[in-house]
Amino acid sequence: MTTVIDHTKSNATPPSLYEGRKQIYPKLAHGKFRMIKWVVMAVTLGIYYALPWIRWNRGEGIPNQAVLADFDGEKFYFFWFEIWPQELYYLAGLLIIGALGLFLVTSLFGRAWCGYTCPQTVWTDLYIWVERAFEGDRAARMRLDAQPWSFNKAWRKLGKHLIWLVIAFWTGGAFVLYWHDAPTVAKGWFTGEAPLTAYFFAGILTFTTYFLAGWMREQVCTYMCPWPRIQGALTDENALNVTYRFDRGEPRGPHRKNESWEGRGDCIDCKQCVQVCPMGIDIRDGAQLECIHCALCIDACDDIMKKIGRPTGLIAYDTDIAVAERAAGRKPTYKIFRVRTMLYATLMLIIAAMVGFGYFNKSTFEVNVLKDRSPPFVRLSSGDIRNGYTLKLVNKASGRRHVAVEIDGLDGASLQMVGLETEENGSVELDLGAHRVERFRMLVTRTPEGTAPRVNYTVIVRDTETGEAEDAAAVFVQGEN
Repeated sequence: MTTVIDHTKSNATPPSLYEGRKQIYPKLAHGKFRMIKWVVMAVTLGIYYALPWIRWNRGEGIPNQAVLADFDGEKFYFFWFEIWPQELYYLAGLLIIGALGLFLVTSLFGRAWCGYTCPQTVWTDLYIWVERAFEGDRAARMRLDAQPWSFNKAWRKLGKHLIWLVIAFWTGGAFVLYWHDAPTVAKGWFTGEAPLTAYFFAGILTFTTYFLAGWMREQVCTYMCPWPRIQGALTDENALNVTYRFDRGEPRGPHRKNESWEGRGDCIDCKQCVQVCPMGIDIRDGAQLECIHCALCIDACDDIMKKIGRPTGLIAYDTDIAVAERAAGRKPTYKIFRVRTMLYATLMLIIAAMVGFGYFNKSTFEVNVLKDRSPPFVRLSSGDIRNGYTLKLVNKASGRRHVAVEIDGLDGASLQMVGLETEENGSVELDLGAHRVERFRMLVTRTPEGTAPRVNYTVIVRDTETGEAEDAAAVFVQGEN
C-alpha cells in the first residue's frame, strides 16, 4: 500500500479550537417580568450606592456610619449590630444562611438569583439600558454596527462608553465607602488625601465593572461563573424553571390570519423569545446552561400570543413533571414542599436560631492573658519568682466601664500592673474606654512552692458596677526547685 503525503497544505492555518464571541443584540421586552427586573435593578442599585451614606450614632470616637467594615477599629458595623474580629463565626453563620437561602430559591424557582439580583445581571442590565439610549433598540444597534464610521456613529459609541465609565467609577467609588468613613473619603478623594488602598480598589472595581458588564456580559455567566454548574445538583424535575411548553407549542411553524389551528401548535416560530434573550439562546431547545431565567422570553411570547389571539403561557415558569404530565393527557401536579426544600428551610432556621442566640447572649467584654516567652521567668534577689504577661481586655459595651483584676488559684502571689496601684485586697482597678481594646503590662510575683515547674491559675476581671465577670486561664512558670 502506498501512502501519499500532500505537502501543498503544510503551511495552511490550523483550525481554531475556540469559537469567537458573537455579538448579542437583546431586544427590549415589555411585560410583568421586565417590570420586575426594572424595579429590582432600581432597588438594588439604590441600596448599593446610598447605604454607605446612612449615618448612625454610635458614640464618641466611633464612625457614625450604618454599614462599615472598620479595619482600623477592628470592627464591622451593620446598623444595630457590631461584630469584632474574634466574632467572625457570626459572619460565617450568615454566609451559610445565605448559601442555604440560595439553594432553597434554586430548588423552588431555578436560577431566579441569576436572572434578577446577581450583580453581573443588574449592572449588565443597566449597561444595556444606556446602550439602548444611545444606539436604539436591537434593529437600530445592528444597523449602526454594520455602518461605516461616521460622526453619528462616533458620538453615539463615545457617549455610551463615557457613561459606562462613569457608572463603573461610581461603582468602584461606592465600594470603598463601605471600608472607610464615607464623607471623609469623599471629601479627600479629589485632593489626594484619601487612603492609597481606596484608590487601588476603586480602580480595580471600575475596571472590572466596565469590562464585565460592558464587554463580556453573557460570557461571565457562561464561562466564568461556577453557579450554572452547581445549580444542576440543586434543582430537580419539580423545580419551577422558565420552560417552553412543547406539549402545547409543537409542531411549530408560521401561521396566517384566519388559518385553522387544528393539527399544529401555538408556536409560530417568530423567534421573539430569542431576540429578547440577553444570553442569545433559544428557550425552545430546552434547559440550557446559559439560561439565567430572567423570564424576558415569557414577556415576549405572551405579547405575541395576545396579538394572534392565543392563550398566554406558552413559555412560563413550569416544572418538567408538569409538562410531561400534560403531554400525556394527565392533570399536572406541583410539589413545593419536598424533602429537598424542607431540608434547606430547616437548616436555615436552625443556623439562624444558633447565630441569633449566640449574638444576643454574648459577653460584653473579653479577657486574654498572653505570657512573655523570653525570659519565661525572672528570679529576684529576694528569691521570689516574677512572671510577665500582657493583659488584653476587650470592652464591647457602648460606654466606659470600671473593672477590677484579681488572680485565683496561685497562693501567696502578688499582682501588679505597670503604672497602676495595687489595692489592699491584692486587685488592680482599671478604666476601659467604650468599644475599645486595651492592653496592660501585668506582673505576677510569688515565692516558689512545691516542685512543679509550672502552676496553672486564673485571672478574673470583674465589672465593679454590674458585677459581670470574665476569666482567662494563665500559667505561672517557676522553674525546677
